[in-house]
Amino acid sequence: MNEEDKPKVIQDCQTKFEKRIKKATTADEVENLRIKYLGRKGEIRKLFGCIQEIPPEKRGEFGSLINELKSFMEKKFESMSEQLQNLSTSSTKEKPYCDLTLPGVPFVMGHQHPISQIIDDLLDIFRSMNFDVVSGYEVEDTFHNFDALNIHKWHPSRNPQDTFYVDPEHILRTQTSAVQIRAMENGSLPLRIVSMGRCYRRDASDATHYPVFHQIEGLVVDKNVNFCDLSGILTEMMTGVFGTRVEVRFLPSYFPFVEPGAETFISCPFCGGKGCNVCGKAGEIELGGSGMVHPQVLRNVNIDPTIYRGFAFGWGIERIAMMKYQIDDIRLFYDNNIDFLEQF
Repeated sequence: MNEEDKPKVIQDCQTKFEKRIKKATTADEVENLRIKYLGRKGEIRKLFGCIQEIPPEKRGEFGSLINELKSFMEKKFESMSEQLQNLSTSSTKEKPYCDLTLPGVPFVMGHQHPISQIIDDLLDIFRSMNFDVVSGYEVEDTFHNFDALNIHKWHPSRNPQDTFYVDPEHILRTQTSAVQIRAMENGSLPLRIVSMGRCYRRDASDATHYPVFHQIEGLVVDKNVNFCDLSGILTEMMTGVFGTRVEVRFLPSYFPFVEPGAETFISCPFCGGKGCNVCGKAGEIELGGSGMVHPQVLRNVNIDPTIYRGFAFGWGIERIAMMKYQIDDIRLFYDNNIDFLEQF
């Protein structure tokens, strides 16, 4: 080998290496090239064997060029191996299987709460009778919750042991009757409204009492209304809820905001008044209070009781739901028991 050809040999070796390394696409191909160039019988070893043919004064320079080429190859092999390893790792990761031709998996749908079902039923019934649906404040002042409803300062329901006070003048409303007062204050006569919502009382929890409950409140104020109109409205409401004809009976009772007032009974929708376990063999079920609006309540909201009269009722929605679904414990509505709720 002539002296002037030695650098060209190194250059040719590097050129061929660069062409081959670009074509290597697998780890085996890279490893084969590494053996071919850096192995014990590889091209770099052959170049070192040529040093004996180089004049002594140029052997150092020639060896240095070979070492530079060797270092270049080693770095290239290291880089290629790392790239192929990363590519192999990403390609072998488990990918989620997804067959786009399969139908979708349906979501597990929740169940409407039985209280919500009763409220929706009641809303449909009263809208069909042309009642306006109104709402009120759950934090109410004592005037609208007590004073305007003819509930005097000495009445036991105003005791802090029975009522949740926010401050001396504001409470968590104990009844939806406060909505009546605001409607009569702000609405134009005649009035025909119904309201539903949460109420709060300091009751100990048991099978029939809970500190939070829902109430439906109905009010009609007009020039010519009487107990017969009230009976007809309540009969229509209960018939709509239970899907069977019911009869309404009034038993005289006292409530500060109605005069005359009455406890309201309906014929048992499950036995038709014959007597069963639901009604305790009585043939009828007590639902709540009702009556003609007290004249003083009308005066409290600047309505002349000599011209207008009204009737009102306020019943617990939980009580209606317990009857309709034959539930014996009000606490079940608030326990978030999935087995219980799935029945509805």
